[in-house]
Amino acid sequence: MKILFLYDFPLWGSGSGTYIRNSIQELVKLNYKIGIVCPEERRFLADKIKQYRVTPPQIPIFVGHPELKGAKKYSELSEREITDVYKSYLDTTLEAVANFEPDIIHVHHLSLTNWVTRYINALKNIKYIITCHGSCLYNILDDKRYFPLCEDAVKAAKAITVVSGDSRIKFLKTFGRNYNKNLYIIPGGVDINLFPPQLNTSAIDKKYKIKDKKIILFTGRLTSHKGVKYLVKAAKDINGEVFIIGGGPEEQYLSSLVDRQGLKNVHLLKYMSGQELINFYYRADIFVAPSVWDEPLGLTILEAMAAKTPVIATRKGGIPLLIKPGYNGVFVKTRNSKKIADACNKLLKNDDLRKKMGENARKTVEEKFTWKKIALKFHRLYKRICKNHKN
Repeated sequence: MKILFLYDFPLWGSGSGTYIRNSIQELVKLNYKIGIVCPEERRFLADKIKQYRVTPPQIPIFVGHPELKGAKKYSELSEREITDVYKSYLDTTLEAVANFEPDIIHVHHLSLTNWVTRYINALKNIKYIITCHGSCLYNILDDKRYFPLCEDAVKAAKAITVVSGDSRIKFLKTFGRNYNKNLYIIPGGVDINLFPPQLNTSAIDKKYKIKDKKIILFTGRLTSHKGVKYLVKAAKDINGEVFIIGGGPEEQYLSSLVDRQGLKNVHLLKYMSGQELINFYYRADIFVAPSVWDEPLGLTILEAMAAKTPVIATRKGGIPLLIKPGYNGVFVKTRNSKKIADACNKLLKNDDLRKKMGENARKTVEEKFTWKKIALKFHRLYKRICKNHKN
């Protein structure tokens, strides 16, 4: 079967990009023929998939993207800019369809790419599915210009997938409960091969001079939605070193907050990826996710859990799909620095509890959130769609 992916961002630098890359890698192992349309210079699985590069006049964003600094938000585009971006995706996708001849188009995000897919469906009767990653749903609710054509695309889709139960609720509230039977929850996952059962983190200890110290970690984009300022404000009462890894519009504000409060136990590191980031996940005693918005899922939380690190998080969005209180983590109230500090100190004092929660966190990932399991869900969905289409 041939699946053509359609994506409006670069493949690196966001959770949805990670979702797509890992899904494709597993689908290739299941003998799918894969093509992808996206604005990405770097080749991805060049010997195994067909990649068609879009060159739009600009790449709009929903919230933020570390590889697209200074990019306009979708809500900031003029009608002329919306049209020009749409045309660039349409031209490249038409070329890809003619060359690749897909059985299904799998479009990610409720955005201009949905319009493209719907147009091609009308011309060529190629069936398609839509994956909503959460942030795209907020965009069309905030800017009604995108809603009518996205709604039309949703109506003609053979299936819609969302990454969490919370996103499912919001989708049905937005488009109507009549889509209930056509809506599937397929969350993100973790490449478990990158997370061995044990990992030596002495290099991190030496580089950052943290041997024998208790470490609290946050990683992710530094936006107001992530609520990192509440972790920083909690740090004065936390009996450990707080490491914040990432970049974004809140970076300067957080740095000034650290300075104003005279915090010596808060360390702001730049955006990090690869093995050093994985080492930090393992070295951390606790991972804190203090989100103040409805987080679609939380891939950094899953990565921390894969490294056997218990999680303290707010009960927002899709996070409750991952965390079971007292089993693999702890929930705290939103925007409450005192509760964050209290929860951190309680876990830091109890090594046995922390270790048990970490083991359970890893077990949760292995049982429910590996990319192989996620790809198998799409495999079953693709097969069902093609079978129903033929009938």
